[in-house]
Amino acid sequence: VIDFQASNLHVVGYSEPVDRWLSLEELEGHLHSLPELPNAIPYRTSYYTRGWGFCLTETQRRALAPGRYRAVIDSTLAPGRMDWGELVLPGRESGEVLLSTYICHPSMANNELSGPVVTTALAQMLKAMEGRRYTYRILFLPETIGAILYLSRNLETMKRLTVAGFVMTCMGDEGGYSFLESRLGGTLADRAALNVLSSHHPGFARHSYLDRGSDERQYCSPGVDMPVVSVMRSKYHVYPEYHTSLDDMSFISPAGLEGSFETMARILSVIEANRVYTATLPCEPQLGRRGLYPALGTPDTPKITATMRNLLAYADGSHDVLAIAERIGADVLECARIAETLAEAGVLARSG
Repeated sequence: VIDFQASNLHVVGYSEPVDRWLSLEELEGHLHSLPELPNAIPYRTSYYTRGWGFCLTETQRRALAPGRYRAVIDSTLAPGRMDWGELVLPGRESGEVLLSTYICHPSMANNELSGPVVTTALAQMLKAMEGRRYTYRILFLPETIGAILYLSRNLETMKRLTVAGFVMTCMGDEGGYSFLESRLGGTLADRAALNVLSSHHPGFARHSYLDRGSDERQYCSPGVDMPVVSVMRSKYHVYPEYHTSLDDMSFISPAGLEGSFETMARILSVIEANRVYTATLPCEPQLGRRGLYPALGTPDTPKITATMRNLLAYADGSHDVLAIAERIGADVLECARIAETLAEAGVLARSG
């Protein structure tokens, strides 16, 4: 009736071995299907409770005739080991940015495959980046238990060094963007992601930590409390195909993956560029003699130099570039570029 070779979703994950004959009535207690999605095979697991079962489409289930059925699952449950992937790219500073994705869901294109694909592309970009400011800790883990085990071995270092973190999942489709904030919000990761999404994808869906469902549950938990968020396309638990055979390669696209990559790359650029600057002079500095102001004033001069002047007005050593950009309504990366120009001219000093 069903065969693991046709779909590895047909067997409930971590089923114990079985080889027995059952009536249809007995078998029904071990079957899982989705009446609302009659052509989808659900993804089900039984990690912590011994049992066994089969997943099939509702259409297949309805076609089962009364009679005797042989249930065979040739599995082995035994002590094993956990593998993960880890890449640490050192930066000029010891502060770390975490990118964490998971490698445990079989046959899930958006919920599973898209995260490692985008994370790998970002890792290649970051590895080639000259003058990386931050160190990047990039992890490929089994969800939940993998993050817990990794934290158990690296908790104190990660708590001390992590300045921002992202759980990378559900990044492959062409749906609208989704954002899941950290436990209390307001972290650098929250602020950078919200700035980019608000500027470039203003229709994004914003979710509170109450809507959590991935490894932010571990990274943001009390006692860990790291600044970790998620930027996604269609969020897990929201799109109907989630955790079913319909979350296949047809659900994602190169354009969806590329859009997620570009969005995350921009967010990381904001984090890299964000600093605190302090004005070195009281009152407004004379910018013209420093080559920073047009020599001839025109009606357009104030508009041309507005971002520079406004940046100087708020560079008091207590507001970072991201906060200033949001206050003056300017692009944060443009503000960062101007701030560096002003620092090189000696009218601003880097203080963070």
